[in-house]
Amino acid sequence: MNLEDHLGDIIRKARAMSNVSAATAAKAAGLSETDLAALEESGTFSKRPDFSALAGLIGLDAGKLEGIANGWLPAVTDLSAWRELRVITTNDGGLAVNCFLVWDEVGRDAALFDTGWNAKPVIDMIAENQLQLRHVFITHSHPDHIAALGAVREAFPKVRVHSSSKTAPVDQRNKTSEIVHLGGLRVTYRDTPGHAEDGVTYLVGNWQDDAPHVAFVGDAIFAGSMGNGKQFWELARQKVREQILALPADTLLCPGHGPLTTVAEEKANNPFF
Repeated sequence: MNLEDHLGDIIRKARAMSNVSAATAAKAAGLSETDLAALEESGTFSKRPDFSALAGLIGLDAGKLEGIANGWLPAVTDLSAWRELRVITTNDGGLAVNCFLVWDEVGRDAALFDTGWNAKPVIDMIAENQLQLRHVFITHSHPDHIAALGAVREAFPKVRVHSSSKTAPVDQRNKTSEIVHLGGLRVTYRDTPGHAEDGVTYLVGNWQDDAPHVAFVGDAIFAGSMGNGKQFWELARQKVREQILALPADTLLCPGHGPLTTVAEEKANNPFF
């Protein structure tokens, strides 16, 4: 799977974060404004930019940015360590979004993290594995992450919907230090606003065979990049550092878009951190 954000997306986001004009960035990179625009659009370049000068100007790590340019990807995750974890990716108009189904192997109680665009793959997987969907955990209330919520509720009327949104119709608002039990699994949450006001990261632990914790991060961080911080870039970065990258190195990160990654991979390779 390709990264959610290519090289040009990362540069464009970092320019917005640092409030640097295209003309100033192009000059630092040793490119024309036309070449920079093409790079930001396509993620490719014919003339290699001065990554060191550009990264320093727009607040990125130069070595990690060059790693992205050289084709870095996170190692492919072997999900067999988490036998009760599935990734479900749905697509609408070219925008792919991940949601995640988790269950307790003994009791077959399940939880869904976000819903994606289409409920059918979720419903089919629940039926195929003979599960009882008990909880839906929403990382943030942007449309691509909750589009199928109505259909999921209709199919599973007793499901409890958890969110930190102050406006969305939910059954349970997230509470500080709350632990939700899913059979032997334990679900806690960490506030990660910035990309979205109600942004939350859910952490699931106590897996079979001592598999590492899994963090469902929404759009707070992607493999090699981060979600759009809009006017809250510094808050978004701060929360990722404090609430996600402070987790153990082997923690599996499950973003709303793009490939899975780990805390160790992002600390070593994400140019925003």
